[in-house]
Amino acid sequence: MRDGQGHPLACAFFGSAAWQCQPRDAFIGWTPQARRRHLGLVTNNTRFLILAGVRVPHLASHLLGRISRRLSPDWQAHYGHPIHLVETFVEPDRFAGTSYRAAGWVRVGATTGRGRNGPSPRRRGYGPAGGSAPQESIKEIFLLPLSTDFRSRLTA
Repeated sequence: MRDGQGHPLACAFFGSAAWQCQPRDAFIGWTPQARRRHLGLVTNNTRFLILAGVRVPHLASHLLGRISRRLSPDWQAHYGHPIHLVETFVEPDRFAGTSYRAAGWVRVGATTGRGRNGPSPRRRGYGPAGGSAPQESIKEIFLLPLSTDFRSRLTA
């Protein structure tokens, strides 16, 4: 994202949604079968960054709002199908999620700290010889519906 003179302000990346996320799945009303059928209609805001030195009040929530209005039509043009819901995961020790809240995102819960690809027998981060590396942090889960009928589209 650039300002009127072409200077970079921020960047945002989107990728595949987390395979399983109990608070998100409950918010949607997903069964495991519906999740398998419709997970491709959800995307994950994997990164959102305002560049260092950029100081514009409310820029983050403004950009998140602009992105959310374009995301589904752009996705449709590129991939041939719309997106009905966006998820993101915020580290509460580092960020409050204020910009997401201001842009209309809804906090639906927190992760268990097991990682983005679903359950495993133990939390991620343990080394092979019994030593431990930093564990996956628990993150707050924010969702943004992109269509008013997102639940019916994602549970059909």
